[in-house]
Amino acid sequence: MTVGPLNDILVLDLSRALAGPIAAMMLGDLGARVIKVEAPGTGDDSRTWGPPFVGPADDPQSSYFMSANRNKESIVLDLKSEHGKDALRRLIRRADVLIENLRPGAFDRLGFAADVLDELNPRLITLSITGFGHDGPEGSRAGYDQIAQGEAGLMSVTGDPDGEPTRIGVPIADVLAGVHGATGVSAALASREKTGRGMVVRTSLLAAAVSAHTFQGTKWTVGGQVAQRSGNHHPQIAPYGSFRCADGYVQIAVGSEAIWAKFAPVAGLSAQDPRFAVNRDRVAAREALIAAIEADFADRTRVDVLAALETAGVPAGSIRTIDEVYEWEQTRSQGLLLEVDHPVVGPVQLPGPSLRMETADGESLVRTAHAAPPVLGQHTEQILDWLDSVDATDPLDAMVSARA
Repeated sequence: MTVGPLNDILVLDLSRALAGPIAAMMLGDLGARVIKVEAPGTGDDSRTWGPPFVGPADDPQSSYFMSANRNKESIVLDLKSEHGKDALRRLIRRADVLIENLRPGAFDRLGFAADVLDELNPRLITLSITGFGHDGPEGSRAGYDQIAQGEAGLMSVTGDPDGEPTRIGVPIADVLAGVHGATGVSAALASREKTGRGMVVRTSLLAAAVSAHTFQGTKWTVGGQVAQRSGNHHPQIAPYGSFRCADGYVQIAVGSEAIWAKFAPVAGLSAQDPRFAVNRDRVAAREALIAAIEADFADRTRVDVLAALETAGVPAGSIRTIDEVYEWEQTRSQGLLLEVDHPVVGPVQLPGPSLRMETADGESLVRTAHAAPPVLGQHTEQILDWLDSVDATDPLDAMVSARA
């Protein structure tokens, strides 16, 4: 039996691309059984996103798809056919969670409106993720991550001050929407234990991106100032950012006056210099402060500077490339790189889950053995056979009556 706090939960993943699949994958990491429902022929859109593709030329596998679909089974259903709809109805009657990220109204038009889902399974929790919300004047718009990053203001605060608005280098709106969605589902599952009823959980790429504003949001809502791009330096804390050394850059975070007192001597500065006495002064004199720090670091290597900062107790780090991150022993020690056996490609390494849950004596409470992302329709016959078996031994009407 799969280890995990959700090991008795069945999730139907009808979502595509990234936000919904990430939410489903997180639930799978926590032990849920996740059945990915895909369209015949093409499946999830991200199966075609690349390069890079891996595997044989006549059956290329997308590394993009692999990033969000571990620990899932794949069934192919044509939801425009009555046969496909009937199979989905049977799955819904058995499911705990259904995830979809179609445009508002699209799932309804397929015959699966909220009232229909409730009739099929009153304990079902539905997670619905859209681009810009389920209502409002622009709720019908299609949502893609970069569009959401721009519309939600993230690009306006990302990049060099004299450069152009810049997208964050990972699909952050998609990722956060998935994380918020999985959080909402977890809360809904806890609520169902008390009420016996399911519910609809909603989020969007817009909501997820706005939720990430933090101090940049309150800078406007409370302070009346519109945030601007500040490159690799924090707009409200100094020194906090990347600084040039003889052979590259180091990152430094002086987040308190106590840390400033430790940092200043490392950079050849006086902590009592009136120009930089407190954070407010340092922010106002940011350019002079950066110039002074980089003048001191100009003849020092990154290794030398980082060693001095560590000795002084100043938070600091390097800027790693992606390959360096996965080669870093600290990354590996946290379970952030795992190996799975893909049915087409063979052994592959994937980024691992971010959550660790343990008992007081260190026993893991989350999945430790992971399954590779499935090929399209890999489990179709197996899942249909399972449905036939459970329907024969546990009739649907009796099951739903007992659950209601």
